[in-house]
Amino acid sequence: MGIIFGRTRDGGPVLREQVAGYNWDCEDPFYLVTHHFDNYPSGNVQQAPPLPEIQRRTLGNDYDKYLGYRMYKGKVSPGFPLHTHWGYETLTYVSQGYVDHFDSEGNCGRFGFGDLQWVTASSRYRHDEMYPLAFTDRDNLQTVTQIFINLPLGDKNKANQVRTIWEEEIPVVEGEGWKATVIAGEFMGKTGPVPNDLSWAKDPSHHVRIVRLVMDRDAEIEIPASEAGTRNLYLIDAKVTVFGREYHADTRLKIRPDVTVPIRMGEGNRPEIWLLEGDPIGEKQASYGPVILGTDKEVRSSLRIISETEQAEWPWQYVNQKQPLGTERFFRDSQGRENRPSGKASQEPDFPPAGS
Repeated sequence: MGIIFGRTRDGGPVLREQVAGYNWDCEDPFYLVTHHFDNYPSGNVQQAPPLPEIQRRTLGNDYDKYLGYRMYKGKVSPGFPLHTHWGYETLTYVSQGYVDHFDSEGNCGRFGFGDLQWVTASSRYRHDEMYPLAFTDRDNLQTVTQIFINLPLGDKNKANQVRTIWEEEIPVVEGEGWKATVIAGEFMGKTGPVPNDLSWAKDPSHHVRIVRLVMDRDAEIEIPASEAGTRNLYLIDAKVTVFGREYHADTRLKIRPDVTVPIRMGEGNRPEIWLLEGDPIGEKQASYGPVILGTDKEVRSSLRIISETEQAEWPWQYVNQKQPLGTERFFRDSQGRENRPSGKASQEPDFPPAGS
């Protein structure tokens, strides 16, 4: 098959092929997807890496995978200290490790090991997302996929909404050698968690579907045809055969939605596939940095507000706030109401005994 600037030219079901690295290109209604894996060492009392391992880094902007991991925007612990979102949603799925979360609405918590956080940042919303090295007796593997979904202009600058959806609440479909986690929409008879109120995914007629597939080597699956306007597959850390052709790891495939997609898993380290589908919002919008609004003027105004108020109005003690060592998964809202899972996640290790 010939490839010209990522576009196929044989008239087949694969419309585009390109590399999917740390940031994944995507299509309306999706704005951006980030996916990263880091092999962090055991944590110290600050739930941070050893000081000698971070001294040589560009702390505050460390995206080079030195010693198997990155610090991102963190200077003590890895992660993303205080920052703003405005005008869109983020769905954060953590398959390994924890994320500690604090926000400007007064919510906080810890989630991970198969949990999903769904944030609708319709209006100005600030939070921190830190990656605690919570285990002091073992490496802290971290795999995070964050999906940005845009909002229609009529749903911007309304109330924000933040939810944590525990692993046990997310539907799963299993077949011979494969497991599909249904994050949004319907897949093979299972429907994902109810989306947030303003989400483009809330209306089934928008055909939003987000599925994470984990497959054994040589396992096969057929993804049914869809009525969605766009369909993209992301092949992560494995060679995968799609429509009879083998593709390398870390590849994005834009595929016609109206066809059944045969997939066979090949060799890989942490093989998984993400499926993103949806009808486009189809509106002209303006964006820059953490803001997606209607016009350039609105974006410039919002960026000025962010620069003047982001830190001054932060309600927590630190901009890189974390939960204490040994904290279990939980979510607490601004009214002090707590929500906890019924027990350990399926892949969640136990903390070492206190004082060990």
